[in-house]
Amino acid sequence: MRVWLVRLVLLGVIAAAGIWAWHWLFPSPEQAIRNELKQVAAAASVAPNEGQLARLANTQKLVGFFSPDVQINVDLPGRASQSFSGRDELQQAALGARSFLGSLKVRFLDVSVIVAPDRQSAEAHLTATATLPGEKLPEVQELRLHFRKVDRAWPIDRVDTVKTLR
Repeated sequence: MRVWLVRLVLLGVIAAAGIWAWHWLFPSPEQAIRNELKQVAAAASVAPNEGQLARLANTQKLVGFFSPDVQINVDLPGRASQSFSGRDELQQAALGARSFLGSLKVRFLDVSVIVAPDRQSAEAHLTATATLPGEKLPEVQELRLHFRKVDRAWPIDRVDTVKTLR
């Protein structure tokens, strides 16, 4: 009886490890997008005293999360409206911002991911916060991001600000 109990427990542990490995290797689209958004926020953040080589590498990493034909429309209250088409324009803007800013901490909060029924596209609604040096309060903006599945990756192909009442 004891041998069967040990075998049953061992089988349960192996099954749990297999399920965990399956979810880790093949995450759901929602989880894959959430993980990608964490990486985007980390890549968009600028460390204090970031070196020239690190600035270029982090910009390349950031741009890699977007599709080649990405469309970005950013309309921040109290600031100029900006639009970018394609990775090249995004890369130039990111490099310019990184060289101008001493540091920047980007976070995405309240992430809501909606996957289309065909599971080939998705939309994420989130609140982006950016803590700038010398500012007591972070800049806060709601964003809508559209993703399109390419192989197993989910590159961002459109970013729009959400107009809120202020």
